[in-house]
Amino acid sequence: MGQSFSIQFLGTGTSQGIPVIGCECDVCKSVNPKNRRLRTSAIIHTPRLTILIDAGPDLRQQLLGLSDLPEALLITHAHQDHIAGMDDLRPVIFLQGNDSFPVFCNQTTADRVRQMYPYAFVENPYPGAPKFALNIISQSVFHVKDELVIPIFGSHAGMEVLGFRVGPIVYITDMNCISDDELEKAKGAEIMVINALRKEKHHSHFNVDEAIDIGRKSGVPQVYFTHISHHLDHDICLPPGFFMAYDGLKISV
Repeated sequence: MGQSFSIQFLGTGTSQGIPVIGCECDVCKSVNPKNRRLRTSAIIHTPRLTILIDAGPDLRQQLLGLSDLPEALLITHAHQDHIAGMDDLRPVIFLQGNDSFPVFCNQTTADRVRQMYPYAFVENPYPGAPKFALNIISQSVFHVKDELVIPIFGSHAGMEVLGFRVGPIVYITDMNCISDDELEKAKGAEIMVINALRKEKHHSHFNVDEAIDIGRKSGVPQVYFTHISHHLDHDICLPPGFFMAYDGLKISV
């Protein structure tokens, strides 16, 4: 791995994925591979380590074939499409010879992870069970090993959601509200990832116009949309500096 930062999109879809089961819309029937979206997740490579953001139900498929496997997990929030695949980190843990896998999240998410994966926290685990080391995010900055991470706090219809800044990369998903003070943490970044669900307004996610507005306020020169529903075709026309991310896209800075 070189000395640059990069982000790779493992999934850019909503909780249902795309195509949606049983749907006959144009996007779900599209032959454009960029319209096929697994559940939202990404991996950030830094000069020091590789960090996974979210571990949804498509995680096994998303990690297959990666040359650099994650060494830590950041979780944005406790919804199923962001944590339901954590058990698939087992082979990663075994390959890396770790006693436990470092996970960083807020307290609500930690409580949900313990509820979903109780076998990962018992004193005498079943042979082959994963072990997670939960680290609660509550301060303004924290370190994942030697890498500084800045949490960015927002709301998902009243539920606290965490975005993250890692070096020059800002990653935000599943928000529908963010304060100016929190957005200030994006100043000086080179890439912003932000959720843009659809054109129409939504009760718990930014729509396209709202995501564009947030991107412009941030001053970040390149803004990529993720957590995209089947109501948006990949080839939508966007202003300069704004892009539709797609599964497998990798950007280096």
